[in-house]
Amino acid sequence: MLDLHRLTLLREVKLRGSMTAAARELSYSHSAISQQLSLLEREAGVRLLERAGRNVRLTPAAEELVRNTEAILAAMERAEADLAATRHEPKGEVRLAAFSSISRSVVPRALAALASAHPGLRVGVSLADPEVAAVRLTSRQADAVLTDAYPGTERLTSSGVTVTTLGGDPVRGYLPSVALEGDLDAVRDVPWVLEPPQSASAQWARRVCRELGFEPKVAHVSADLLFHLRMVEHGLAAAFLPDMILRETGSALAPSRWLPSDQERSIHLVVRAGAESNPAIVALRDALQTAFDAQLG
Repeated sequence: MLDLHRLTLLREVKLRGSMTAAARELSYSHSAISQQLSLLEREAGVRLLERAGRNVRLTPAAEELVRNTEAILAAMERAEADLAATRHEPKGEVRLAAFSSISRSVVPRALAALASAHPGLRVGVSLADPEVAAVRLTSRQADAVLTDAYPGTERLTSSGVTVTTLGGDPVRGYLPSVALEGDLDAVRDVPWVLEPPQSASAQWARRVCRELGFEPKVAHVSADLLFHLRMVEHGLAAAFLPDMILRETGSALAPSRWLPSDQERSIHLVVRAGAESNPAIVALRDALQTAFDAQLG
């Protein structure tokens, strides 16, 4: 019989893209991962990994094993949720991964409500950018993740997850000086602060600027939207900022009339398929929805 633990290690190699990355994320040594996968090959009776330059890749047989492992894990998720539902009262631990701006505003409000209503439920929070959080969810290092999506960018979609949209958070453009408002040519020359290039928000921001006829001159890069806000307030850079960050800080900044003010990012709670009926997940979802509505309502 195939060992489920070894199957999940093979799945991690698939998710992470390499044996080294899987070992690093799981706090295993490379040799330990290699040894376990060698044992899995013996159990399966077929080759599972093959060389691809300096890396390894899964064989067709291994790809099929990973697909079946996904089905096994999803069935286990549903079984755990069904069992938890018999207890009615939410209890146990939920690991939530959330990006920074929502973790400072919506999440604490939700956790306070949960602590009062369901004292047997513990929610542990870890900060993670949406792209990282998605991998943590699929690798079972998180039970739920809060992520965002910008217009024209892909949100997390998969047959292996259930997505609940909490709502929209308007995103507006801000200039470092009101003196720039009357001169579109000057707007084209201002320095910008954006999130890292691979992030959905940065890709969206660049596209918006290009549609206005200019390429943003990115002088600063940070995943911290509070840093973006402070750079605008001190007259150092232009930025696109969600309303959530301005409400959190009480900032009185006024959006630019040259930049779009009708855009919004959508906020999603994502869990593994089958877990959405777990009372602990239901309680977390409801608390986050209430907190989100209170923050942006």
